[in-house]
Amino acid sequence: MLEGYRRFRATGWARERERWSDLAEGQSPEVLVIACSDSRVDPATIFDAKPGEMFVVRNVAALVPPHQPDAQYHGTSAALEFAVTQLEVKEILVMGHGFCGGCAASLTGQFDHARGGAGEGHFLAHWLDLLDPARDKVRAEHPELDRAAFQAMEREGVRVSLRNLRTFPWVREREADGRLKLHGAVFAISDGLLYLCNEDTGAFAPA
Repeated sequence: MLEGYRRFRATGWARERERWSDLAEGQSPEVLVIACSDSRVDPATIFDAKPGEMFVVRNVAALVPPHQPDAQYHGTSAALEFAVTQLEVKEILVMGHGFCGGCAASLTGQFDHARGGAGEGHFLAHWLDLLDPARDKVRAEHPELDRAAFQAMEREGVRVSLRNLRTFPWVREREADGRLKLHGAVFAISDGLLYLCNEDTGAFAPA
């Protein structure tokens, strides 16, 4: 990591020194990207973004929980609130990806509470409960759980997060008056293609 930092100082930072000076005064990204923590799907790399262009939130399976105004800790929701109400981003992209371990674990029941899965009593199992609606739908349509089933799960997970985004009042209000647009996508690791979700039909097609 230190070697990488030194390369950055010698190349990236030096090349963008003026931009870094401007960023020191504040940030004004126009898009929030909600992506998976998976080490293979860095949004800045995929979109060839420069520092300051995107506000990025990453978690297991690129999930957005529903709006829950309680006294618990909500990291993803807090970041979402900051991006929307303080930075006033104009777009939100939920980006799932191929071969997502979180989606696969949900689909197979690896951490299923009811089945006494390996994650019982820990954080991961409860987090993946957010995918239960997606899992139930995909299992009904793909009883054999082949590769098509896992691809369907990865896409259905994005749809779940898009629905949950609209439970936040300040997201819903801004989308209604045109200040904010929501998008869904899945990045295919195997071929490097980005599949975008059609706003009207919910179907995915290559960008």
